[in-house]
Amino acid sequence: MFSRDSLSYDPIPLPDRSTFTDDEMKGAAFAFYNKMRQRHTVRDFVDRPIAREVIETCIRTAGTAPSGANHQPWHFAAISDAALKLRIREEAEEEERRFYAGGAGDEWIKALEPIGTDAVKEHLTVAPWLIVVFAQRWGQFEDGTRYKNYYVPESVNIATGFLLAALHHAGLCTLTHTPNPMRFLNDALGRPASEKPTMIIAVGHPSETATVPSVAKLKKPLDEISSFF
Repeated sequence: MFSRDSLSYDPIPLPDRSTFTDDEMKGAAFAFYNKMRQRHTVRDFVDRPIAREVIETCIRTAGTAPSGANHQPWHFAAISDAALKLRIREEAEEEERRFYAGGAGDEWIKALEPIGTDAVKEHLTVAPWLIVVFAQRWGQFEDGTRYKNYYVPESVNIATGFLLAALHHAGLCTLTHTPNPMRFLNDALGRPASEKPTMIIAVGHPSETATVPSVAKLKKPLDEISSFF
């Protein structure tokens, strides 16, 4: 994407503009809030197939996120292959068993009790798609020499938020999963040492008996999460 010979500033006119009235802005903001407050993290999926095109479009949306120096330091590995999903589940559960056996510490385990999680990660094989998010710590020019990426965690986190919103907007449910450590994902997916896996996102439709922990509906009010000056 980047060339040593093409790093100059080249401005173009703003290609897209919104022309909402004040009332339209208020309506659009409230409509999006109403849509996003219906997003729930789901652990109970059905194996109903999802067209690859849907996943591709949602990843394209993630790719529009802002990033440090526009380096776009992310890679999204989308997996529907059953054997590969099983391998990921088996390796993730191995790490999770260590986590719940004491690796996490008592305080962390106690904090997870209202969520109802354990070392069994059935969603990793039942959900029709897994998307593994990788953060690219450095990039390479055409000749193979490295260049530094900037604000990598911030950039990847923003793109991941875009992805979760896009998947929800498409009518899908997700579960973010972060086994620790996650280096096994590089081996399983053939990703280079320059990339650090940050998250596995299970994507699919909820089962008829899907539940969410009641605590998940407790969101901090506006006056606790914001200040206006």
